[in-house]
Amino acid sequence: MALRPNDTPDVVLIGAGIMSATLGTVLKELEPSLSIALFETLEDCGLESSESWNNAGTGHAANCELNYTPQRPDGSVDISKALEVNTEFDLSRQIWAHLVRKGAIPDPRAFIHPCPHMSFVWGEENVAFLRARYAAMAAHHCYHGMEYSEDHAAIAAWAPLIMEGRDPAQPVAATRIVTGTDVDYGALTHLLVGHLSGQGVEVHYNRQVVALDQEGDGRWRVTVADTYDGTRQSVLAKFVFIGAGGAALDLLQASGIQEGHGYGGFPVSGIWLRCDVDAVTQRHHAKVYGKAASGSPPMSVPHLDTRVIGGRTSLLFGPYAGFSSRFLKHGSLTDLFRSLTPDNIVPLLDVAKDNVALMEYLVGQVLQSAQHQFATLQHFYPRARRGDWKEAVAGQRVQIIKPEPQGGGRLEFGTELVAASDRSLVALLGASPGASTAAFIAMEVLQRCFPEHLTEEGWLPALKRMIPTYGIDLRTDAEACRRIRAETAPVLKIETV
Repeated sequence: MALRPNDTPDVVLIGAGIMSATLGTVLKELEPSLSIALFETLEDCGLESSESWNNAGTGHAANCELNYTPQRPDGSVDISKALEVNTEFDLSRQIWAHLVRKGAIPDPRAFIHPCPHMSFVWGEENVAFLRARYAAMAAHHCYHGMEYSEDHAAIAAWAPLIMEGRDPAQPVAATRIVTGTDVDYGALTHLLVGHLSGQGVEVHYNRQVVALDQEGDGRWRVTVADTYDGTRQSVLAKFVFIGAGGAALDLLQASGIQEGHGYGGFPVSGIWLRCDVDAVTQRHHAKVYGKAASGSPPMSVPHLDTRVIGGRTSLLFGPYAGFSSRFLKHGSLTDLFRSLTPDNIVPLLDVAKDNVALMEYLVGQVLQSAQHQFATLQHFYPRARRGDWKEAVAGQRVQIIKPEPQGGGRLEFGTELVAASDRSLVALLGASPGASTAAFIAMEVLQRCFPEHLTEEGWLPALKRMIPTYGIDLRTDAEACRRIRAETAPVLKIETV
């Protein structure tokens, strides 16, 4: 599309991934008259972290990810973080179901498929952990229907590939919940952006935001460059959302807002092993998560996943973490170095000092041979054949380095919104669980930047039509949780219990 943008849009969205697509969709549902412009550096939407093969598509509901359920010193398991993520995914389900009902998404199978979520461990210590985890989770209504077994035959019935060829004397344990999903966030991003475009949202590809300057009246002058010929134009926007993945840190720094001072980023790359052999893929229908290696980041938790992309079923294993100085898969090797500022050097050095184990882990992953990587797969799938698998590069992630009030910094593995005090600009930093909680992040943006509209006379009625449980804590309201899951499952054509 030629760049002839509205010179004064109400909202500018930077980055055409699942985050901007979700926020734009929500804002248009709540206020159809809003003028919105979306700018993307690449030639299409959803080509970075949202791209189908760049993430695991787990539809993170914290069913199977063991890093969300740490074990306490007394042996009990803390499921509080898991419950947060679990009920955040319910917001996504409600928005998606609303869009399906109104015809904005013609068929949910274009982006979401039922896929059981499993946790699988071996060794007596790990089995004891999973047993304690199951006891805590199964007692809560959010995990109704979760199953547990230490029986080889029962686990083989759930996921035969992970048990065939395994020592029958090896202690093993698994949990399974059939309400899990596989989500193609690339396909979903295309559906949402297409819907937005049909509503009059201006979508501009091959346009890189190169400057953000706040005018005296509070509006933001957003300057964009044509990635082909370098020509520049600018628009004045009342509100700017920076949802540009790894590029968000650079743009936050460019905005100059006080709240962004001191933030840094640490990039982590990833590699998958991918199998497209039908004889293998048709025998595994689950996302099976194991325990992460000591010192590893959450994105490197090993898992053997069913993926359904473009109507084709494949398996992914990994990811194997690594290091690249790029902040985006299509980024520059200078990204990390250009992000260094006098404000974030001390937090970065502080994090490096306190995370030696992580650095050693990433160096070890980079130096791993292909043979070593395949041996890790065989811990999950003992009879895996090397010829059935090929290497695939995953999306790039940038972990947050957050400045501490007393000085120094802290490495954060989640996502964080950094908003200007006047609520005119907000940047989304961070990685996992990312896409799965895009709807929750959109709600956070509304609450932090548009609180005056969240009234019965304003946006609340439309918001509650889109998210019927808005304002209800599904962690404590068992009946509301049961009801909304029962209502959204058939609309999305996924399983319920």
